[in-house]
Amino acid sequence: MTPATLITGASAGIGAEFARLLGAAGETLVIIGRRKDRLEALAEELTRSHRVRVESIAIDLARDEAADLLAEKVEALGLEIRTLINNAGFGLTGAFAEQPFERVLEMLEVNIVALTRLTRMFLPGMRARRTGGIINVASTAAFLPGPYMSVYYA
Repeated sequence: MTPATLITGASAGIGAEFARLLGAAGETLVIIGRRKDRLEALAEELTRSHRVRVESIAIDLARDEAADLLAEKVEALGLEIRTLINNAGFGLTGAFAEQPFERVLEMLEVNIVALTRLTRMFLPGMRARRTGGIINVASTAAFLPGPYMSVYYA
């Protein structure tokens, strides 16, 4: 098995920058996001620039079965996740009573449940190998809450 770093929310922003930095350091990467076109473009950029192996998996972490599907794909690729970067997340704005409840549930699934599932999925292997790391990216909103994003701030 080839050691790799898995980055969620890698199609843009902080996740894409993590991928660029780790790709420049020669790391094998698994980049995850919803937008297949952006993931493929980033994978091509990193492979061309740094000659590293980059696997892109387009998946919506709001789906209940996403973590299990992701683990199956990683194993099928012959990769062993040594570093997990839980970066995927989003927030909703507006009055709580007016937010579509389905979107609130999707936000909780991505921001909390998927992070927890992926951590529980890959942590046992890291512990068994006595090596690995997990980075959970969070927002300053966790420390400085304000109006119209009550569930996100919670």
